[in-house]
Amino acid sequence: MNKKELLNKAEKLINLYKEGKIGGEVMPEDANPGLEKSSLENYLYFTLPMTLNYQRNSYKLWESALKTYNNKETNFVFNPKICLKKTFEEVQSALTKYKVALQKQKQTEIWLKLCNTFIELFDGDIRKLFDLYDNRVEKIRKYIQVENKKKFPYLSGTKICNYWLYVIYQYTDRKYKDMENLTVAPDTHVCKATLKLGLITEEEYSKNNVQLIVIDRWKKLLNGTKYNQIDIHTPLWLWSRNGFINKL
Repeated sequence: MNKKELLNKAEKLINLYKEGKIGGEVMPEDANPGLEKSSLENYLYFTLPMTLNYQRNSYKLWESALKTYNNKETNFVFNPKICLKKTFEEVQSALTKYKVALQKQKQTEIWLKLCNTFIELFDGDIRKLFDLYDNRVEKIRKYIQVENKKKFPYLSGTKICNYWLYVIYQYTDRKYKDMENLTVAPDTHVCKATLKLGLITEEEYSKNNVQLIVIDRWKKLLNGTKYNQIDIHTPLWLWSRNGFINKL
């Protein structure tokens, strides 16, 4: 399939998404308390649970996050300064009560490590990271994925980091200066849909570095078009999740 055919298919998929024909009326992150978009609380709400969004149902994760936030006995976990003053057992109990954490030991440790990183580097205010790098995706991603990878467990991952940056863009007041550098977040659904479209081969889909291949292919395909790479992410994700309804 040539580039023009692939672009036509991608555009058709984006249009189907805009028309509501592949789902998406309610997205996982819509399960949120409706905080002030610019507030630190809002940024933390859409950051901390993201680190546990690994090989699980995103809708259930964010439903769990909302229940945890709405309970006065458990919502302290969204405040790094308070969280680090609690015992490990108290944090663990709060994270597992509504199943934000499914692996009670490992995922509690990840949550606490990220809280510690936020305190150590930004005095608890994750917004400072975006300000520090002038709202530039490329620089923020390099800081997390390359320069300080160990300080950001899971959030520094290829899939999660990109998707987190996208969610911050969608659900907070943050605007990026280089949207063209915000790539697809290549989770299982995005990779499957990319294969279905013919942008990668079966052999490539089976490779360990398939996530990087998917990012690279979409970058090359959409370069010079009216679309940013992230524009195709949600259409791909929904198309795969809903069984590839409405063939292209």
